[in-house]
Amino acid sequence: MRNAFIMFVLQFTRVWIPDPEDVWKAAEITRDYKEGEPVLHLKLEDESPLEYPIGPKDPLPFLRNPDILVGENDLTALSYLHEPAVLHNLRVRFLESNNIYTYCGIVLVAINPYEQLQIYGEEVINAYTGQNMGDMDPHIFAVAEEAYKQMARDERNQSIIVSGESGAGKTVSAKYAMRFFATVGGSANDTNVEEKVLASSPIMEAIGNAKTTRNDNSSRFGKYIQIGFSRHYHIIGANMRTYLLEKSRVVFQAEDERNYHIFYQLCASASLPEFKDLALTSAEDFTYTSLGENIFIEGVNDAEDFERTRQAFALVGVKDSSQGSIFKIIASILHLGNVEICSERDGDSCHILTDDPHLKHFCRLLGVELEQMEHWLCHRKLVTTSETYVKNMSSKQAANARDALAKHIYAHMFDWIVEHVNMALHTSFKQHSFIGVLDIYGFETFEMNSFEQFCINYANEKLQQQFNSHVFKLEQEEYMKEQIPWTLIDFYDNQPCIDLIEAKLGVLDLLDEECKVPKGTDQNWAQKLYGKHSSSAHFQKPRMSNTSFIIVHFADKVEYQCEGFLEKNRDTVYEEQINILKASKFQLVADLFQEKQDGSSSSSSGKSARVNVRAARQTPKAPNKEHRKSVGHQFRNSLQLLMETLNATTPHYVRCIKPNDDKEAFSFDSRRAVQQLRACGVLETIRISAAGYPSRWTYPDFFNRYRVLMKKSDMTIADKKLVCKNLLETLIKDPDKFQFGKTKIFFRAGQVAYLEKLRADKFRSACIKIQKTVRGWLQRVRYRKILKSAITLQRYGRGYLARRYAEQLRLTRAALTCQKQYRMVRDRRSYLRVRQAVITIQAYTRGMYTRRIFQEFLLHHKAMIIQKTVRGWLERKKFRRARNAAIIIQCAYRRMHAKRQLKQLKIEARSAEHLKKLNTGMENKIVQLQRKMDDQSKEYKAQNEQLSIANTTLGTEMSKLQKELEQVRSRQGDGSQLTSLQDELEKLRAELQEAYAQRKRLEEEHSSEKLGLKQRVEELERENSMLKSEKEEMNQRILQHSKSTEDQESNASQREVCLQTELDEERQRYQNLLKEFSRLEQRYDNLQEEVSLAKFHPGHRRNPSNQSSLESDSNYPSISTSEVGDTEDSIQLVEEMGVEKAAMDISLFMKLQKRVRELEQERKRLQINLDKMEELAKHKGTESRSPTSEQESADLAYNSLKRQELESENKKLKNDLNELRKTIADRASQNSSSNELQDGYNVLLSQLKAASEELEARKEEVLILRTQIVSTAQQQEKNDHIESNNVPELNNSKEPLDKEEAVKAYHGLCESKKLLETQLQSQSRQHKDELEALHTQIELLKDDIEKKQEILNYTMSLSPEAQVEYSVQQEITRLTNDNLDLKELVEKLEKNERKLKKQLRIYMKKVQELEVSQTAAAQPKAKPELSRQVTVQRKEKDFEGMLEYYKEDEALLVKSLITDIRPNAVSATVPCLPAYILFMCIRHADYINDDQKVEALLTSSINAIKKVLKKNNDDFEMTSFWLANTSRLLHCLKQYSGDEVFMTQNTAKQNEHCLKNFDLAEYRQVLSDLSIQIYQQLIKVAEGIMQPMIVSAMLESESIPSLAGVKPMGYRNRSSSMDNDGSGPSSYTLEALIRQLGQFHSIMGEHGLDPEIVGQVVRQLFHCINAITLNNLLLRKDVCSWSTGMQLRYNISQMEEWLRGNNLYQSKAAATLESIIQAAQLLQVKKKTSQDGEAICSLCTALTVQQIVKILNLYTPLNEFEERVTVSFIRNIQNRLQERNDPPQLLVDTKHTFPVLFPYTPSALSLETLHIPASLSLDFLIRV
Repeated sequence: MRNAFIMFVLQFTRVWIPDPEDVWKAAEITRDYKEGEPVLHLKLEDESPLEYPIGPKDPLPFLRNPDILVGENDLTALSYLHEPAVLHNLRVRFLESNNIYTYCGIVLVAINPYEQLQIYGEEVINAYTGQNMGDMDPHIFAVAEEAYKQMARDERNQSIIVSGESGAGKTVSAKYAMRFFATVGGSANDTNVEEKVLASSPIMEAIGNAKTTRNDNSSRFGKYIQIGFSRHYHIIGANMRTYLLEKSRVVFQAEDERNYHIFYQLCASASLPEFKDLALTSAEDFTYTSLGENIFIEGVNDAEDFERTRQAFALVGVKDSSQGSIFKIIASILHLGNVEICSERDGDSCHILTDDPHLKHFCRLLGVELEQMEHWLCHRKLVTTSETYVKNMSSKQAANARDALAKHIYAHMFDWIVEHVNMALHTSFKQHSFIGVLDIYGFETFEMNSFEQFCINYANEKLQQQFNSHVFKLEQEEYMKEQIPWTLIDFYDNQPCIDLIEAKLGVLDLLDEECKVPKGTDQNWAQKLYGKHSSSAHFQKPRMSNTSFIIVHFADKVEYQCEGFLEKNRDTVYEEQINILKASKFQLVADLFQEKQDGSSSSSSGKSARVNVRAARQTPKAPNKEHRKSVGHQFRNSLQLLMETLNATTPHYVRCIKPNDDKEAFSFDSRRAVQQLRACGVLETIRISAAGYPSRWTYPDFFNRYRVLMKKSDMTIADKKLVCKNLLETLIKDPDKFQFGKTKIFFRAGQVAYLEKLRADKFRSACIKIQKTVRGWLQRVRYRKILKSAITLQRYGRGYLARRYAEQLRLTRAALTCQKQYRMVRDRRSYLRVRQAVITIQAYTRGMYTRRIFQEFLLHHKAMIIQKTVRGWLERKKFRRARNAAIIIQCAYRRMHAKRQLKQLKIEARSAEHLKKLNTGMENKIVQLQRKMDDQSKEYKAQNEQLSIANTTLGTEMSKLQKELEQVRSRQGDGSQLTSLQDELEKLRAELQEAYAQRKRLEEEHSSEKLGLKQRVEELERENSMLKSEKEEMNQRILQHSKSTEDQESNASQREVCLQTELDEERQRYQNLLKEFSRLEQRYDNLQEEVSLAKFHPGHRRNPSNQSSLESDSNYPSISTSEVGDTEDSIQLVEEMGVEKAAMDISLFMKLQKRVRELEQERKRLQINLDKMEELAKHKGTESRSPTSEQESADLAYNSLKRQELESENKKLKNDLNELRKTIADRASQNSSSNELQDGYNVLLSQLKAASEELEARKEEVLILRTQIVSTAQQQEKNDHIESNNVPELNNSKEPLDKEEAVKAYHGLCESKKLLETQLQSQSRQHKDELEALHTQIELLKDDIEKKQEILNYTMSLSPEAQVEYSVQQEITRLTNDNLDLKELVEKLEKNERKLKKQLRIYMKKVQELEVSQTAAAQPKAKPELSRQVTVQRKEKDFEGMLEYYKEDEALLVKSLITDIRPNAVSATVPCLPAYILFMCIRHADYINDDQKVEALLTSSINAIKKVLKKNNDDFEMTSFWLANTSRLLHCLKQYSGDEVFMTQNTAKQNEHCLKNFDLAEYRQVLSDLSIQIYQQLIKVAEGIMQPMIVSAMLESESIPSLAGVKPMGYRNRSSSMDNDGSGPSSYTLEALIRQLGQFHSIMGEHGLDPEIVGQVVRQLFHCINAITLNNLLLRKDVCSWSTGMQLRYNISQMEEWLRGNNLYQSKAAATLESIIQAAQLLQVKKKTSQDGEAICSLCTALTVQQIVKILNLYTPLNEFEERVTVSFIRNIQNRLQERNDPPQLLVDTKHTFPVLFPYTPSALSLETLHIPASLSLDFLIRV
């Protein structure tokens, strides 16, 4: 070990040397040390030299840690673990960073700052809650959180052991730990147990704490508080045990000390009225409170503390009467101390003055008899076996007895208070687990050490033994867990010292034995100790004393004075005085001393209660006081019980250190600190850790930290463990210096420092190289400048000389030119030679590497080609085999199928009934057509009569208009108005004439169309006969082919193929003609109906027979629903907008023009088809035609007429639309608003509407005619088949069956061939489309591959760092593009969704209308006018936007609409649908003036919403859903309230829907309050979801890879409460946090939440992110670095980008991040000069002074080349910021909530158009 250490003892190595004042002093080695040299040459920090002697007794000095490790949170993270390193680290943290907490392995070292720090607020508790212990800066809250978390996870009880000297801060630490448990584990019910637990602290401080020379609030007793938790880990109760109360302080205090606080508090409040009868004055007037000569504590108000004590008494359930009795007892003790005992002349007796006022007050306050107390204070009773007699006492004995009585009374009162506090904290619930907080005295050594110090140090010996074994156990578990070789670590075992004290015939046994001796003395006891234990190594006898002894404790040697040991161990109180107190008339006083009689105490006189409040066991009543257990025995038993409790729990250690004895704030005395570190076991922990492998690194952290020491070849290995092992085996030759565990690498002490040195050397060499290059470049630049200046000067000088010495200068210049050229050529040749050599070497090297790579690629490529060929051959072979098999199967199956069909055809051909059935259908169709033609002729006559009536009506109206015009002329003299009316009249006349002309034109067109259709029917008949002749010819050809010989089989087969082709073509032509004919016929019928309806009547009517054409949805598939819908929508839009506005609406006219163009195209297409048919008919005219019947000729003629009418009606409709457009345009140009013009517009609109309706009717009729004509054609074709089959039977009677079978076989072949061809064509088209798609995909893939190849080539040319950056940029670009594509897809889907929703609403309305029309059709026939008025209901003009329900359905309504509804059930409907439905129900209740119904509905709805939210209190979606609905219901109540303030943006229809009878302003307020509550719940749920993600996403995740550095870890980082092997909490990235925010935003948007409220929610969430991030930054030293500032700034920019992307940047959410932005900037700016300080002060305006200073103190460099922030710079910042009036707290309040505002946002939705989906099951609601 020594040789290994010597390698570090080189020049410039920094070491620690002992110092008598500072304990350890820093120095630096000035000369390398060689083994064997007697001295070590050092240089101190003040530059003074020093020769440090080296020898057997003077070992080499301790090495100092690197500066980067100074100030670490955990002492075990130091490379060198020894006493000076620990002391220096604590000093730096305490003085420079003002950090009072530091980890030392499992121990939290807490240094008392003697100053109130703002690090214990509730926001700090929230910051530490849920965090791992090593993640945050050291704190008492971190230890408490660790205990709480382990209790919940491991199901094991926990203990927090707080120890230290008096004045070190034990009580405060324990109090803050209990405060943490009370805050985190608050009671689940309203018992407020946590408040009672906290209230016990001021009570115990008042009665158990006192001022000492070392501490103003020193605990003079030990206590162990068990805080009980339920199964859900809520506090349900607590229990307190106390140990060794310092009773002697009641009657004696040293100089500058005080008695217990309660005495001074009571005296300070003696002037209060309720305390007048206590007869108290100032504390200076009482002996027991004035012995210390100073009754005041600086900065403490005893009266205010007493008020807090009384409040605490009341909180734990102590009644006022009991409090009064307690205060009386305390006052009586003070009066007892002032009782004056006068000595008699003989000196053996004494007496008390008769009129002693204090004795009277004492007896009065305690309720005892004055004479008896006076007597027994001066006398005592002696009991022997034979008699009892009374003996006088001297004044000294009486004074001692008085003091003993005072101590006894106070001890019993103390026990009674503790017992009642435990009763108040007791719970009836079963305790699942507990956490104990032990606040016990630390190791003490004074100039005079007595029995109390002995017991205290004995307890610390036991605790130290338990601590050592626990530390040793943890080290062993760590080694075993990592599976490394375990070597026994020698640690200090203090069992011999404990045996010396508690073993048989030990110190305590000898003390108890001496106490039993009647005349035992302290001197005799000391002699027994000398004789028994003089040989023990832990016992010594002082040289100069025979009444003291020395015990060698684990911390130090302590000399105890034997005087008073026996008396304090006996704790003697005279029984007569106790009996007087038992007889007190006050029940409380009497109860204090009844423990012996009750048998409930552990010993007589309640001694155990004074040591341990909770009785461990019950013992029988002692028969005599000598048989009582001594104080030492009781203390040993209670200590044993405590150790058993601690051993059954998981301990957590807090060691409190007192930095100085002067109580100065942030003053550090190294000598006092070292004493306490040695005494509390911190250095023992360090020693145990250093004896093994103190430094531990995980493999990834080690790899990241020391990869600079690796070779480039090692970086390519994927296994990081293997890389780390190779590196360590190379760097550290001694294998004992490190061990490889499963997840960590273990190092001996100093090895990490050695690695850090190598790493620093590596960086230093790199820096030197960089500096060398930069400095060389700077010098070259400087040289060039100087050279240029010199040349310029030379040029001017030589010019001047040239004018004087011209010839000589020419020669000189020529020589210089030659030299320059020569040197240039020489140097250039040399440079080119070297350059060529370098290029050649590089070329050969690169070529060699490239050829190697190429050969390898070539081998792979050849192997792939061989594999591809073989696999292709195998697959092709397999495919051919499968294809051949499939062909064989297909052929067999087709042959079988063809045989079956042939057989079936033969059977059908023999059936004659089949042909008869076909003829019957055709005759029925002809009869129907004849009847329909007769009906239409009758309708035509009726229409002519109606037209004449209309003409008469129009004439009458014209005369009326002329009369009105004359009246207007007579009334008004305005010429312009008259002119306009005349013009209008002329226009109306012109329109009337046009109507007449149009009517005549329509009639002419109808007649011409009818003639054309008749001609067309004749042509079709001729065509039909031609087809029949062709069929007969084909049959003859088939017979000829059947009679041909075998020699002509080949020709016959060819001819058969040709004939089959021709036959297929003819059949296709025929089917097309039939299809065209049926379509024309249907078109004709539609136009004929349109003519009958195209009347210019003011009121358009239609009979029930064609009523279905008024509906926009038809039963026939050929009608285009979109076209009809567009036309109807256009007409309805004109009616709604008004004529003037509609005329100017371009979109409306575009729709009408589009419809006209479509009709024109339809007409042209029909004309073209007609021409083709005529040409075909002429071409086939020469062929023979079969005669048709007279009935068929008539039908065809009738159909031709229909075709002519179709064309004429089409032209008429086009003209009507054009006229309508022109008329509306003309009217729009005028500004007249007369009623006459409006009537004219209405007439035009009715015409347009009638035209669209007639168009629909014509389409229906076309379909009907088409079906009829097709059936007729099929019937006629079947008749032709029958005739053609009958002819061969007559002519060829010999072989009829063979011919018939041959014909059917031929037709079967034709049909199958046609089917196969159709399938083949469809497959070929499909394959062609697929082939084109594959080609397109191949091209796209080729382009993609080329782009990726270019990117790959470019990436390979970059450096590794640039490759990573470029790949990240490419990935970001790809994700951005994908995101945009997804957004576009989402927009398209949303658009389609809205369109489908609209269509769904339309179809629902259609279904309702259809049901109404069917109901109306089922009724008896009535007049056409009435039937039409009943069915026109689709506009729902009477619906007022109200919903009616019965009173008994209210519960069902609330259940269906609130309790059972889920947000996804109404996601596809109108947002906030439940709110609208509720309001519509409220409107109806208001409409019928039912106040009870309104009140009941609103009350039940509000209560149901509250229940739903309570049930789903952690569901963000449900909370957001009801926040949106509640706010929308509130807006509806405002919008329809009738108040003018809320009606400004309403439509006229919405104003009609306002509430009529009730003012619901009070309910609006209730809903507003409910909305605020839901908003707060929403924020709480969102923050609960986000809180675990914030710290990991904002501070820990590497948004910018490889930016964060790694430092050595301490114990807390490598063994946190969570198992890091895989079951720990998952880390979140920034993307996850932003994704969660986006999810919240999308949910709120889907639910229709107002954008203003969404902005407020986002603002609140961003405040939470800012607060939690900043608080963690202020409490974590490991994240206060430059790299974290860079990461944090990038993360904030991403958050701001998300705000901009969602249009939320104006919601003030970005402003909430200002403080964390400034914190990130503060981590990045320079922190050296005063200018930097001024810049920081002007920059950090959103941060408080404490936050700025805290960040500067926590700023930690990640490597040696960064510099720490100096203390002077921090002080400079503090001085500059003194004028700021910042709040005192350090952390940001995470619970702060911005006030929410619900702005009024009215809805544009019309209530009468609202649709209720059937999925809500609200059928009982009636639309009103």
